[in-house]
Amino acid sequence: MEIILYLSVALIAIAFLVLVIFLATTLKSLQGTLTSVSKTLTGLEKQLDGVTTETTILLQKTNALADDIQQKSESLNSVVEAVKDVGSSVAKFNGTLQNITNSVDREVEESKEKISQIVQWSNIILELKDKWQTRKQTKNEISSNEGKRVRSH
Repeated sequence: MEIILYLSVALIAIAFLVLVIFLATTLKSLQGTLTSVSKTLTGLEKQLDGVTTETTILLQKTNALADDIQQKSESLNSVVEAVKDVGSSVAKFNGTLQNITNSVDREVEESKEKISQIVQWSNIILELKDKWQTRKQTKNEISSNEGKRVRSH
């Protein structure tokens, strides 16, 4: 029975040795993996630093662009105001021109009657003048015919 006891202890020792060897191999493998992860994290940290730098530069450029757009927008506002003022001036000018046109139309409409009356009176005066000249001419002809008759007698 002692032999079984020695064999049991030897078996336990061998099992313990296998366990230690297995643990040593596993830890060695884990150490390699951790070293690889460490290197990867170092590379990742450098890349992250690069991305952070680029992001900072991009943010600065974006801010500068936003400021430039703001300045140009303010400049454009003055141009828009100027165009708006020109539009208002043109609208006022059109309104004034429309008022003048309406006034001239009214004056012409009112003057039509006066002009028509003046033309009628002018025609009447011309007719009277023509009749007067015709009568005068007729009287002259009658007088001259009477003078010829008197001389011929």
